[in-house]
Amino acid sequence: MSEFDFDLFVIGAGSGGVRASRMAAASGMRVAVAEDRYMGGTCVNVGCVPKKLFVYASEYREAFEDARGFGWLGQEVAGFDWPTLRDNNAREITRLNGIYRNLLTSAGVTVIDGRATVEDRQKVKVGDQIYSAERILIATGGWPYVPEFPGSEFAITSNEVFSLQEFPKRVMVVGGGYIAVEFAGIFAGLGAETHLSYRKDLFLRGFDREVRTFTRDEMIKKQINLHFNHQVSAIEKQPDGSLLVHSEEGGTREVDLVLYATGRRANTRGLGLEKLGVVLHKDGTIGVDDNFRSSVQSIFALGDVTGGPELTPVALAEAMALVKHWQTGKTAEIDYNNIPTAVFCQPNIGTVGLTEEEARQAGIPVVIYKADFRAMRHTIGGRDERTLMKLIVNGSNDKVVGAHMVGPEAGEIIQGIAIAIKAGATKAVFDQTIGIHPTAAEEFVTMRSPSG
Repeated sequence: MSEFDFDLFVIGAGSGGVRASRMAAASGMRVAVAEDRYMGGTCVNVGCVPKKLFVYASEYREAFEDARGFGWLGQEVAGFDWPTLRDNNAREITRLNGIYRNLLTSAGVTVIDGRATVEDRQKVKVGDQIYSAERILIATGGWPYVPEFPGSEFAITSNEVFSLQEFPKRVMVVGGGYIAVEFAGIFAGLGAETHLSYRKDLFLRGFDREVRTFTRDEMIKKQINLHFNHQVSAIEKQPDGSLLVHSEEGGTREVDLVLYATGRRANTRGLGLEKLGVVLHKDGTIGVDDNFRSSVQSIFALGDVTGGPELTPVALAEAMALVKHWQTGKTAEIDYNNIPTAVFCQPNIGTVGLTEEEARQAGIPVVIYKADFRAMRHTIGGRDERTLMKLIVNGSNDKVVGAHMVGPEAGEIIQGIAIAIKAGATKAVFDQTIGIHPTAAEEFVTMRSPSG
């Protein structure tokens, strides 16, 4: 019999923690997982799943408007009902919580509800109970970050936005990352007067520059008020419950809701890691080696808490690689190159590989292919929305090193393109591929003339 209660104790039942728990249990390990909030973590509860559902909801208004051009007359919609969306979303999340719990218990994992702290190198405390484990895995993810300033307590984060009691008529979203851009589109699509405040000159840092400017122009068409080089200095609550937002530039704006989407921080505070000598970076992330081991031999970490790409599929891949490492003793193999990603703003962004700027900085002889067009559905629907597609090609060997899209279903389309790029496809391979007509996706295999 082992001297430990468990072979593996996982703190955090998010995407990475659940996958590691299930795979470890399937390999014969005795596994426990502790969760103090919601089963499934950020993605299932207050992240990608509810956000995508809200994006769907926000797209219907334009669809109803565009339907008139296709002959759907007299089908007026009475209006948007926030409680219906909010409550249906809550029911779906509750259903998913149950599925995640069942996945764990059916795999033989012991599920412990409560906040876990690391008491010793091989001991975890939950409530008044202390458990021993040969290995401890930290998979606690990230947490929204709001800087402190006068009135910052009146702002909400993406954690609270899905359960608002009332839908706001006027909203200010603060931030320049994908979460801020997505929620600006959601609120505007659902009918709120929407303002996006960002302290620099252009949002979505790290994405291809042309993608960023194209997205900016398309968002403006959707009546999203963009305020660049704008820094919130204070939020003042008014007697009627509205919020007066002050900027460092001297202006004010009255809104009903302020959503801060200014980044996320590793959720490591209060876990007890520092007292054990676990190396934490300045931003709170856990330092790990190639096998996800921390500076303490028995403690491992993966997912957002380690400061890598904050994407659910990355956490899942890391979990599988870690358990395989434990099974075989071989170094965990994770390829972080050419990870595809999407931003569910409106229109969507899909991207994989190098941006044009990254390729040029790397000294690659860049050849650019682009398509900028109005989608077929808008020719009759009448909407002034355009789609951008862009390929980054290495002129020395013809390999496609980057693909970017702004337009409907960009994430769905780029997922397939990502396979080709991962396989090392050349532009000649793209050119030899027969397109599916009429689709927007066929543009990726019909771009023949370099644009730069």
